[in-house]
Amino acid sequence: MSNVDWQGKHVTVAGLGVSGIPAARVLHGLGAVVTVVNDGDDERSRAQAAELEAQGITVRLGDGDTLPPSTELVVTAPGWKPGKPLFAAAADAGVPVWGDVELAWRLRGQDGREPAPWLAVTGTNGKTTTVRMLASILEAAGLRTAAVGNIGVSLLDAVLGEETYDVLAVELSSYQLHWAPSLRAHSAAVLNLAPDHLDWHGSMEAYAADKGRIYEGNRVACVYNAADPATEDLVREADVEEGCRAIGFTLGTPGPSQLGVVDGILVDRAFVRNRQKQAQELAEVADVDPPAPHNIANALAAAALARAFGVEPAAVRDGLRNFRPDPHRIEHVADVDGVAYVDDSKATNTHAAEASLAAYDSIVWIAGGLAKGATFDELVTGCAKRLRGVVLMGADRALIREALARHAPEVPVVDLDRTDTGAMSEAVREAARLARPGDTVLMAPACASMDMFVNYNKRGEAFADAVRARAAESV
Repeated sequence: MSNVDWQGKHVTVAGLGVSGIPAARVLHGLGAVVTVVNDGDDERSRAQAAELEAQGITVRLGDGDTLPPSTELVVTAPGWKPGKPLFAAAADAGVPVWGDVELAWRLRGQDGREPAPWLAVTGTNGKTTTVRMLASILEAAGLRTAAVGNIGVSLLDAVLGEETYDVLAVELSSYQLHWAPSLRAHSAAVLNLAPDHLDWHGSMEAYAADKGRIYEGNRVACVYNAADPATEDLVREADVEEGCRAIGFTLGTPGPSQLGVVDGILVDRAFVRNRQKQAQELAEVADVDPPAPHNIANALAAAALARAFGVEPAAVRDGLRNFRPDPHRIEHVADVDGVAYVDDSKATNTHAAEASLAAYDSIVWIAGGLAKGATFDELVTGCAKRLRGVVLMGADRALIREALARHAPEVPVVDLDRTDTGAMSEAVREAARLARPGDTVLMAPACASMDMFVNYNKRGEAFADAVRARAAESV
């Protein structure tokens, strides 16, 4: 269905949401006969349905499992699980299923413009930061670009909008990659792999396989994390174009075809004339904000993709200097009575929390929330020596408490038996009581937020508000 005449094509869009509604409108505008199916039938869904129906799009609420007759293509929201009956019915009928990313990929160039290449990023953690770093580097090189996909501008808008781009920095989740079988990036990176969303994918193997789809058909570079062998394994398994190279990044001294760190300098031994003997200085560690180890790794991955696209070293340096991280990502909130308070509410799984905890020497850790099936023994074992104390809250806090009892029994633990939003103020008070001058109170929950907050942003805001209130009290 690439470059087809959409006029009269019967397309079913699965889901009324941030991807489904734009997809329905785009396809209707191209002349397709669009039917939207949706599981929910609440007030919000009915309002959205009314808007689409006024444009001539059919909407079926409360019936997301039935394949409408005459369907020739299903376009699904990325979060819909592969095991839904709708997709089984599509498979039985020989009907292809695409996600919004696949749709955007297939629609590139249909308006006659030369499609912009995609530099794509996935991984369990660090995707958004790396893509935004990459976009900053590309902008510093004078290229017309945008951070798109699972972040910022929607891919459909980027592909079909009036703005033209030289290259796109694309964040892709495992869900999106699952439903994007024909995606072929210029270059791509898998930052890391750790158990996450296993309830959706069914197994770690399936999750990794979906992440690995990002390498399929790469033309120039497959960027992997030298500290995470599973990412290199995905490169080995990928079917890429002739001449595409495997490029590693490491926090240590890089070998040939790698980027790494030498004496506080980010260096490139991959995109130089003689990579056996030469290294190109790109930036200083101090140019990375914040210069935590996992964020330096993000910067190296972004730099590798930019260099694969031909960006000069000075633009890498300038782009990293210009970059400012999003809120709630290892964000320093305030210093109060000699104690630093850091908001990493975005650390919604154990892998992200592990990276955050590794950035500080003496920590009072605020943790807990929805565990999403995670276990915490490995995380606690790795950070036990850094912990001054722990404050727990949220629905699944007992799982962390039990891991602490097994692997760090000497660490003081405050267990807040509450899941209301006001618990954050008490958590900050208890953390302040445990902390000593020179310590860091780190909110890196290792869990999702929805048991107590709308999202991780609201959780981070609650933490920051509580810290600022404490700062005001101490004046």
